[in-house]
Amino acid sequence: MTQQTYTVTGMTCGHCVASVTEEVGEIPGVTDVAVDLPTGTVTVTSEQELTTDAVRAAVEEAGYQLTA
Repeated sequence: MTQQTYTVTGMTCGHCVASVTEEVGEIPGVTDVAVDLPTGTVTVTSEQELTTDAVRAAVEEAGYQLTA
């Protein structure tokens, strides 16, 4: 198991958190997604390390931006 942390901008409410959680959670191998709305931090636990591009694509599909 591996854990990676990202910063997402544009989230303002619980619906935003749910959208990001759902999209990132659909990446193959992801076992947990924890979003901290006030800081925009998204911590992803997965079976193997994910590519930033995969996470970025999921976050953008949800309608938000991955920074860093």
